[in-house]
Amino acid sequence: MHMNPAPRLGRDVSAIGLGCWQLGADWGDVADDTATAILDAAYDAGVTFFDTADVYGDGRSERTVGAFRARHPEVFVATKMGRRANPHVPEAYTLDAFRAWTDRSRENLGVDTLDLVQLHCPPTEVFADPATYEALDTLVQEGRIAHWGVSVERCDEALEALRHEGLASIQIIVNLFRRKPLEEVIATAADSGVAIIARVPLASGLLSGRYDENTQFAANDHRTFNRHGEAFDVGETFAGVPYEIGVAAAREVAALTPEGWSTAQFALGWLAQQPGITTVIPGARTPEQARANAAAADLPALASDVLGELQGIYDREIREHVHGRW
Repeated sequence: MHMNPAPRLGRDVSAIGLGCWQLGADWGDVADDTATAILDAAYDAGVTFFDTADVYGDGRSERTVGAFRARHPEVFVATKMGRRANPHVPEAYTLDAFRAWTDRSRENLGVDTLDLVQLHCPPTEVFADPATYEALDTLVQEGRIAHWGVSVERCDEALEALRHEGLASIQIIVNLFRRKPLEEVIATAADSGVAIIARVPLASGLLSGRYDENTQFAANDHRTFNRHGEAFDVGETFAGVPYEIGVAAAREVAALTPEGWSTAQFALGWLAQQPGITTVIPGARTPEQARANAAAADLPALASDVLGELQGIYDREIREHVHGRW
């Protein structure tokens, strides 16, 4: 596994990590023993960066990752806070709330100090409030967390957070179908030593090339209940690309996939090769998926003509649907 430096995190992390949303909820059901097997498979494949959140299964993901980390204390675990706020309004993002949320995560993960806590896509106004960053710095001073970062929906939110010295990481949706961060955020972050955590790297599975217009998802899968943004930002589901358009564009991507690689590995490898990307965090529903995702770090460098064709697919099919929104 290739390792990338993350200066503000004070360590190197694996180029491919593991997103642990699936281990909690909203992707159909994943049994406890399967969740543990997924974590073990990723670790055995060289993954050192694991991303979870306090709301994934109301703490189930954190507890599962915590039990895993107890066996492998050398791994790096990032969690997120803020989506427990009810109502989900700027006024809910206070120091007292941050303390309560992180104390719960510390208990779930079984640690005194959390490696990294990220604001979990709060209202945009939260990023503009200096008190937000003062509170995060206070958590570091109190020893509750070692580092803080942000998970954002929009590029302008990431750029606002970059103005603050304590920022260690930005988690943002970026993939073959969501390229705007590559133009507006990634280079600036890299120049500052801020880690970029690339989430939704397969556009909720669209870029696996396995879906067609008739694919059905479980009722408790966000690809069913959030397809039009009914539950949270629509950009989290299929990266905001209308499903049928994404399926068609994914077929074009699949046609470019090098022999010996899956379309998912092709998409992950392309993303991991982008300058400034620190770690890519696909999820996995089986140990086999976790191993295959990790192997994408070994994808050979792509030829310029292939890169040009991938850009063309985005410009022709996808750009108008996503580029101006986030």
